[in-house]
Amino acid sequence: MSLPLDTLNALREIKDNPNAIPMSMPPSFYKDENVLPLEVDEVFIKGWMCVGRAEEVPEVGDYFALDLLGEPIIVTRNDDNEVVVLSNVCRHRGSQLLSGRGNNKRITCPYHRWSYDHNGKLLAAPLVDQTPGFDKKRCHLPKFNTHVWYGWVFVNLSGTAGKFEDSVVGVDQYVKNYHPEELKSVEPTTEYWPLNWKCLAENFMEGYHLTPVHMKTLHPMTPTRLCEKVPGGAGYTGYRARYNESFEGRTEVHPDMLEEERRQSMMVWIYPGFVVALSPNSAVYMSITPEGPTDLQVRWDVIARAETFDSGEAKKRFDFAASFNVEDRERLMDVQKGLSSRYADRGYLAPADLEGTVWDFYQYMSEKLL
Repeated sequence: MSLPLDTLNALREIKDNPNAIPMSMPPSFYKDENVLPLEVDEVFIKGWMCVGRAEEVPEVGDYFALDLLGEPIIVTRNDDNEVVVLSNVCRHRGSQLLSGRGNNKRITCPYHRWSYDHNGKLLAAPLVDQTPGFDKKRCHLPKFNTHVWYGWVFVNLSGTAGKFEDSVVGVDQYVKNYHPEELKSVEPTTEYWPLNWKCLAENFMEGYHLTPVHMKTLHPMTPTRLCEKVPGGAGYTGYRARYNESFEGRTEVHPDMLEEERRQSMMVWIYPGFVVALSPNSAVYMSITPEGPTDLQVRWDVIARAETFDSGEAKKRFDFAASFNVEDRERLMDVQKGLSSRYADRGYLAPADLEGTVWDFYQYMSEKLL
């Protein structure tokens, strides 16, 4: 399966001349059914995907199950107090092992009661141990490469990705003083939107739309005119959404934060599908994966400092994020519809401070898909 010609040509132009006048990608990039399989194989499966927060499995045996690009997985905490990601498919005859979330002493298949420990090691296979040639060691649940970054759990399904740290060299300077590893989840939420995954990721990570789309929500705090792009890296990009001079700011900030960090939200995109807005006492993040050419799954939440929960501020931050998510969804539905027009074409991107992150992403995709 090959890329549509206009998308292929655009990616070649971007790869050959990254300093060219920044233009948006052609509509086929966002809707053609031939693009998605290559993205799944070359970008997602071979890359690092966020599956949630380590605090969602605080105790040994805690787990939650989810579907990641059609792959059933389990996020759990093993007996060594490590967060691990395992295949959620029994090694006997393929039954899914767990659903939802909970805690167990062992992972037990509901079909024939095969059971595994929290590292995926087979513990028991009732009566099958009498089968000639049966080898327990060959029945270990696949265990995926996992990395915990500031509390977020990232997984690589192919086992071929380079070290996570190598892909985000340089990003710590923008993140560390916010100490997101100390923040607590408010309400992990999974939603399905009838949109191409790139439309949502790009929208989250550009400041050009903040004022026109979020006039009553985000504009009073972070207007478009105050956005400032920062240098990106091999696996990420970002920008500063500085606060309006009249905005009073957030309470309960970490003492390590610089004064300028207390007056902005730091926007970071770790490719392909993890985006986060780090604010002084909370953050909103999304983990975005495709469900189809024009359908996506987004797992999102607000995380906040522990002190903000009793006061109700953490819930207010979540409700606020939900409100501007609705605004984004409405606009992006129009974008997806417009991309199907026979007259839709490439357009000029705004200056780097406003849409430079999108141009960075295009360059990343040109490296991965060509």
